[in-house]
Amino acid sequence: MKSTLLKDIAHKTSADLNKLVADKQEALRVFRFGTTGAKAKNVKESRTIRRDIARILTALNSGKNEQKKIEKKA
Repeated sequence: MKSTLLKDIAHKTSADLNKLVADKQEALRVFRFGTTGAKAKNVKESRTIRRDIARILTALNSGKNEQKKIEKKA
């Protein structure tokens, strides 16, 4: 999943990435609160969702940093 997610992130706009982050955060919230009374079947799901969110946010921030560097040169 990691490699396909990274390929998808590279070709998306910042608006699409922001929407994807919101969707992943909602999925994480549902996972956390959905398992309060019962045991989770896939205990690693939370970790993978958090890491996906981090990858997306890293891509967003690197794009912002590149824009700032371009603006400084101009």
